[in-house]
Amino acid sequence: METNGIDAIGALGDPTRRAIFECLARRPMAVRQLSDELPVTRPAVSQHLKVLKQAGLVTDRADGTRRIYRISSDGVQAIHVYLDQMWSQALAGFQLAAQRIADTESQEEA
Repeated sequence: METNGIDAIGALGDPTRRAIFECLARRPMAVRQLSDELPVTRPAVSQHLKVLKQAGLVTDRADGTRRIYRISSDGVQAIHVYLDQMWSQALAGFQLAAQRIADTESQEEA
């Protein structure tokens, strides 16, 4: 599944999903472990993990009867790429605006 940085950031917009993501950033965990650490029921954790998985931010693997969730490096990379693009656009816009101001000032001096 290809991860989209915008979708990944959107998934992290929910505070509970962000808290789950932050727990998984510390170590891989099962649903029960996450619900024990957070004030969220196991069914709610499962629903949030489903959204995080669809956004490409987490992966899971079977471990007996439970699933162990972990952060997806591809999802984190997609966020980095998206933010780098936004930062590059912002810097280019700032450079253009600064150049226009400089051009205007030099025309006024002439």
